[in-house]
Amino acid sequence: MEALLYFVFWGAFIFLMMRFGCGAHVMGHKHGKGNSEPDTASGSRRDMRWIPPAHDMDPVCKKTVVTNQAKSSVHAGRVYYFCSRECREVFEAAPDLYTSDTNQPKLEHSHA
Repeated sequence: MEALLYFVFWGAFIFLMMRFGCGAHVMGHKHGKGNSEPDTASGSRRDMRWIPPAHDMDPVCKKTVVTNQAKSSVHAGRVYYFCSRECREVFEAAPDLYTSDTNQPKLEHSHA
């Protein structure tokens, strides 16, 4: 019985600290709820949200694609959109062929 009370006490203590104490930061709560200044460490980043363009060009086959329906891949911090899985796989095999500013090769492939 003594061990049960021990675990109940520490469980309640940890719960209260996570809910109302400094552990509340993990749950998204902040100190000073009336403070309108953003948190310097993460406040400005939390408000930022990246919105993809509606259309983009497939770097492999040069087709215009609707980004919310396209396959995507990230290379060197940039998101690239593709008309098909095949184009994405070709890109991922050699992304530098399609990301340079010089004449980009256009590979012929079929979309089966």
